[in-house]
Amino acid sequence: MSNKTTLLSFETVNNFLLLKWEDSYESAIDLKLLRTYCPCANCAGETDVFGNIYKGTSQKMLPKSFEITGLQPVGYYALRPFWGDGHTTGIYSFEMLRKLSEKSNDEE
Repeated sequence: MSNKTTLLSFETVNNFLLLKWEDSYESAIDLKLLRTYCPCANCAGETDVFGNIYKGTSQKMLPKSFEITGLQPVGYYALRPFWGDGHTTGIYSFEMLRKLSEKSNDEE
């Protein structure tokens, strides 16, 4: 893994996930953006061998849907947020978090 996607530290403050990367890049991802890009099979869907995408039933988003109650590291490659509405199946790779970080900065 390149230094670009090596995450050194993380924390949530107010409505943001704050990340510090090994290449000294620091970023903040709005929790609404983070939840919108949830990579789990229910939210993002799964693709079969023919390219068909299957998703679960859309979940109605409530204010609690954008609150993180906990964050769990997954090995040395990802974070798993625990959302206030009980959603816990999204595993965000460091590579994905870095891309969302850069997307967040582009939108400012």
